[in-house]
Amino acid sequence: MNNLPNSSTKHSGVFRLLLRVPVPWVFVLGYLLGVGLQRAIFPGTHYSAATRNLVSTGGAVVFAVGAVIAGWGLILFHRARTTTTPGKASNALVMRGPYRFTRNPMYVGLIVAYVGEMGLLVQIAPLIPLLLVIAYVNWIVIPVEENQLRGLFGKDYVQFCNGVPRWL
Repeated sequence: MNNLPNSSTKHSGVFRLLLRVPVPWVFVLGYLLGVGLQRAIFPGTHYSAATRNLVSTGGAVVFAVGAVIAGWGLILFHRARTTTTPGKASNALVMRGPYRFTRNPMYVGLIVAYVGEMGLLVQIAPLIPLLLVIAYVNWIVIPVEENQLRGLFGKDYVQFCNGVPRWL
């Protein structure tokens, strides 16, 4: 079974290639790119100790919240014995816990944790690649997942989509 939205398009090879990179690694690689941008755009930026401590502490809290959200979604998937790999067939439609509020709590959690990491390290430039990562997840990864889930779970998935937003 082909898991791509439309495998007949000339872009199907690109989709396949992109989907081979696990989404959490896309976030990590995006952040590392952001660290490089931070050093290039804002070399030697200094903040007062009070500002650094406040932003860093707030970042730690935001990071922890994101990790809890993503981890909660991951635990529910493992309990349901279903895959977390985009493009692979799911065994179950998880609709409890954070899935009552967003169809993608693991991605929401990764975004929140990424922003928290920016605060923790007192950096702003990683925001640039974060926007690209979100675009990739929203327009490439999620459509593949949604197409497959619609095919596997039919009306149940459509009803879930009608009641729960993609993001928040």
